[in-house]
Amino acid sequence: MELPLYNQSAEQIGTVELTDSVFGLPMNQDLLHQVITSQMSNKRQVLAHTKGRGEVSGGGKKPWKQKGTGRARHGSIRSPIWRSGGVTGGPTKEKNFKKDINKKMMQKALKVALSSKARDGQLFILDSLTIEKPKTKEMDAVMKKFTTILGRLNNVLLVTPTDSVVLYKSARNLPYLDTIEARNLNPLVLLEANRVILSKESLAVIEKQWGAK
Repeated sequence: MELPLYNQSAEQIGTVELTDSVFGLPMNQDLLHQVITSQMSNKRQVLAHTKGRGEVSGGGKKPWKQKGTGRARHGSIRSPIWRSGGVTGGPTKEKNFKKDINKKMMQKALKVALSSKARDGQLFILDSLTIEKPKTKEMDAVMKKFTTILGRLNNVLLVTPTDSVVLYKSARNLPYLDTIEARNLNPLVLLEANRVILSKESLAVIEKQWGAK
């Protein structure tokens, strides 16, 4: 597959050939659904927790004697039928939502997602992206030059070849732009993005890591 190659001023300066083993796979919705569902489950934090009768305070002794009071018998105020007692069947923090993802499935799902972005015209290749100092204003100016190509700037993912502090700090305050290192790409972040921007260096990292050996 061949895509246009742009410079930092959003001018087309040539084309770039993409590796079919990474960017030429057919759509596989079942695989993507399985992998992304697993990723979302693994990100889920267990926050809801209710206390059972063994966790609430109080109830160290029997509220009143068993017989002779005319009242129902009770052994502890921790009982679920008492106000401020333990909860029966409530959510607990011990619940585990994690799902295992096969490594080969994850890799193939990533390549399917990359292929889908390239096929749908949502993948853009830059010759390079250089910003000397961490400046949000400079990154915003660069991105706005690409509005004629990208369309409305919304959910744009910038893939960097290495962990670039300058690019990260320049992009972190822009609500429409996220950054990720090429080696950390995964199907979930790809499919959440409306547009994906790769530099030629990032492309080389991706093709080296996930291309045909």
